[in-house]
Amino acid sequence: MAPQTSVMQLKQLLDSGAEFCLLDVREPWEVALAAFPRSLHIPLNEIPRRLKELDAGSTIIVACKSGGRSEKVANFLLSQGFEKVFNLQGGIAAWSREIDPSVAAY
Repeated sequence: MAPQTSVMQLKQLLDSGAEFCLLDVREPWEVALAAFPRSLHIPLNEIPRRLKELDAGSTIIVACKSGGRSEKVANFLLSQGFEKVFNLQGGIAAWSREIDPSVAAY
């Protein structure tokens, strides 16, 4: 099972300028409503065929709306040999609620 990270930890990483990939696996219409800063968007159903776009050696934080889809993707990436993969607890809903209220809740 993929390790979890919080939106507060994500904010600290973003603020520090740390090198990592924030992978948003939501649908395009969801990203249009509410987007994460500095994220790479690959919808969940495209992950298997777009794996080459991800660096297996880098830290990857997987995000979705509330944490369910991202956890599935994080576990899939771990099964494919990725080592530093984390699921964002609460997803964009938690980001909107706890970090940036200007991000739309939907």
